[in-house]
Amino acid sequence: MSQGILSMGFVLGRAPVIPVLAIDDPATAVPLARALVNGGLPVLEITLRTPQALAAVEAIARAVPEALPGVGTYTQAADAARARDAGARFLVSPGTTQAVMEAAAAVDLPLLPGVATASEVMRALAAGLTHLKFFPAEANGGTAALRALHGPFAEARFCPTGGIRPDNYLDYLGLPNVLCVGGTWLAPEDAVAARDWARIRALAAQVSGRRLPPAASVGDAPPQADAAWYSVAGEEDPGSADEDLR
Repeated sequence: MSQGILSMGFVLGRAPVIPVLAIDDPATAVPLARALVNGGLPVLEITLRTPQALAAVEAIARAVPEALPGVGTYTQAADAARARDAGARFLVSPGTTQAVMEAAAAVDLPLLPGVATASEVMRALAAGLTHLKFFPAEANGGTAALRALHGPFAEARFCPTGGIRPDNYLDYLGLPNVLCVGGTWLAPEDAVAARDWARIRALAAQVSGRRLPPAASVGDAPPQADAAWYSVAGEEDPGSADEDLR
């Protein structure tokens, strides 16, 4: 099945939190993805921090069509084509270099480049990239820094990642320039090791606002959300060509 090119605004507008995943065992990739999707979090960042990352992306892309898998820790231009071939729908980089921007554009994958300073925001905006990863968020001033960046860069929209936790993610989502956040707490290592997909699904539902039927299993079709989720920052490209994926 052919897949259309997504915009980064569409990707970041799907849910309030993007699970950031380091998958060591490809056998866990599909049930993990299904648990997160069934909990209301369809956008998944699989980081290139393990040798099995691309195999995990390929498995998810093939078996969980409701998911939007992306490749994170994208730091080498050569990885753009590998990510696309594995089925990734977007790329996430911890920084912003000309090489990674050009390689992402060459394979038609939307890029979420990492920024930490005003100069890096300016570099990304000059390249036409308005959706940015603020990383590492807590170490670089957290919500106070993002408030300060909103004044001179009102057009920029952020996905803060790094130090985002259950006790602070709502503070970020309350900012006018934040569309969503990225976090690792939604797939605890002990839960993945125990194959406790119900626990992971419940963690996802807690942040997505999805109401889960008590008897639903991980393999069930995703339950319908009670209402669409919108961030304070709002949807960036309403009515786009990606509308059929909502």
